[in-house]
Amino acid sequence: MNSSFERSPQRYARLAGVLYLAIILLGLFGEVFVRGTLVAPGDAAATAHNISSSPLLWRAGIAGDLLMQVFDVPVIVIFYFLFRPVNEHLALLATLMNLVQTAVLAANKLNMVVPLLLLNGGGYLNTFSPEQLYTLSYAAIDAHGFGFAIGLIFFGFACLVQGYLMFHASYFPKVLAVLLAIAGLCYLVNSFALLLAPKLATALFPGVLIPPFIGELLLALWLTARGINMEQWKQRRTT
Repeated sequence: MNSSFERSPQRYARLAGVLYLAIILLGLFGEVFVRGTLVAPGDAAATAHNISSSPLLWRAGIAGDLLMQVFDVPVIVIFYFLFRPVNEHLALLATLMNLVQTAVLAANKLNMVVPLLLLNGGGYLNTFSPEQLYTLSYAAIDAHGFGFAIGLIFFGFACLVQGYLMFHASYFPKVLAVLLAIAGLCYLVNSFALLLAPKLATALFPGVLIPPFIGELLLALWLTARGINMEQWKQRRTT
């Protein structure tokens, strides 16, 4: 890919933008249209009923999230090549952080499978009462939320490093670099607050995640529509 990237970095930058937009849309689908519709906050029985009534929607949310993680991988690779001319070691660090995040989030989808297993009426579950199954299902959904926060810790640090690299890359607008760094800080604040101070996390959510949404959406749109500044890219590659 290295020689191919050197011949047409603009094509890969725009591909990363398209995939990034797809990741954002899939994330909104899973969080807003699936979990936001089916999960009744604090009500295990209602949540179980909703999932049992719409299992295909729940499964679609899981599949969409996993597709999002699949799309993460080429975006991570492209970003490595885009940031490598600035600082190869930091670009590699951000890449590894991103890969850990993707692995954690992919494994975390198992928590979303648990409610399907518990609520499918399998004979081996007869030792549990319906109320116990509802509670266990809801606990798995809660665990998914914490798993998501843990994954975003690695993504938050990756955003900080990539924001630094982008700021020093003359072929990206500096405002995007600042927005990406702010996104990283917001992810870190949200995740550590959830782990260390849940009441604070409740007070901050969802406002703390608005800057990351805006920053990542603008970055994805910019890459899709404009890509990188090729004159600055070529100049950077020859220095």
